Amino acid sequence: MSLLSELKPKRGSTHKKKRVGRGDGSGWGGTAGKGHKGQKARSGAPIKRGFEGGQMQMARRLPKFGFTNTNFKTTYNIVNISQLNNLDGEVTPQMLKDMGLVGTGLVKILADGELSKALTVKAHKFSESAKKAIEGAGGTAEVIK
Repeated sequence: MSLLSELKPKRGSTHKKKRVGRGDGSGWGGTAGKGHKGQKARSGAPIKRGFEGGQMQMARRLPKFGFTNTNFKTTYNIVNISQLNNLDGEVTPQMLKDMGLVGTGLVKILADGELSKALTVKAHKFSESAKKAIEGAGGTAEVIK
């Protein structure tokens, strides 16, 4: 049984401290591993985090106000009423997805273009002008919750 005072690290697990700048014979003399000249070879404090050589730092170039948490942002797939002209009857988000007009998620109808037929359009959101255009063509705009 060994005593606590007799414990040693396992052979080969520890290394001697690298003593640089102690002559060429050591292998770390001369420039002491810092290369030749330049800011990083000089004595003194290291370069501060974010320092860009005197150029105005990125942290100071960017505006310091406002924050938008996009984790909780509601995004909509946009469909214009001109795209609804080649559909018939009742238009639902699933129907628009099956036709490849939208991906997964919520659907918003915008009033870009003309609507030439009466349709029942069901979507999660409508612009005011899109709602007027659909109702003006004789259709109905129903909001899905």
